[in-house]
Amino acid sequence: MKKHPGQRSAALLLSLLIPLLLDGKPAHPTSAQAREIVVAAAISLSEAFNEIGRLYHQRTGDSVTFSFASSGELEKQIEAGAPVDVFASAGQKEMDQLQAKQLIDQSTRADFARNTLVLVVPTGSKAAPHSFTELQGPSVQRIAIGDPKTVPAGQYAEQLLRNMQLWPKVEPRLVLALNVRQVLDYVVREEVEAGIVYATDVNIAKGKATVVASAPDQDYGPILYPIAVVKDSSGAQAARGFVNLVRSPDGVRILAKYGFLAPK
Repeated sequence: MKKHPGQRSAALLLSLLIPLLLDGKPAHPTSAQAREIVVAAAISLSEAFNEIGRLYHQRTGDSVTFSFASSGELEKQIEAGAPVDVFASAGQKEMDQLQAKQLIDQSTRADFARNTLVLVVPTGSKAAPHSFTELQGPSVQRIAIGDPKTVPAGQYAEQLLRNMQLWPKVEPRLVLALNVRQVLDYVVREEVEAGIVYATDVNIAKGKATVVASAPDQDYGPILYPIAVVKDSSGAQAARGFVNLVRSPDGVRILAKYGFLAPK
């Protein structure tokens, strides 16, 4: 029996829908449907978030453009109106300030990871300290930390050094970096005798920096990473999807792969 054109169209539509109904999953977005979101994230998240971004694109067809820098610098950019959809900070202070100015969707805010501080020195250095207390010794002339004004790792480092009664003695020797990765770079290039970084940063040094001491987080933290959708995001739905992936079991697994701990 010859089918009416309308019947043929209906049959074609049904043939396209049946696999979708059976599979229970949405079709992969077409290029016309694909969106792009901008994620501003603390530089310590670079490797983990790049992998999560690839997984997000694979699953949704949407792409992610990352802006990695110190949390304080990213906060300033968002306050200035930068077109950012998601903000992931290495510190609560920066997220709190955006929330106070009603620049994030508070309902999406959540802590998703935790980190710790370690003291690193150039591998093989004979003049390097072996503990935080040795930072006050005469052989240590340069100590790198992130600038506490804009770098959460630097804020935690200052808090630690103050709580250990070391700040007045080491402050004149501090070399302030733009972000925690620059601290590590100073150590790797042996431009300083020691640096204070996140435990998750050490692996990227490829053996050129050695951890000589770890600090319990009750002396400076805890170091919790919050994430949130930026208010008035042009891609709020896609941004929420990225936040949900970061917090999902797959996101947690990727973060753990790069050394991040689960938030307490």
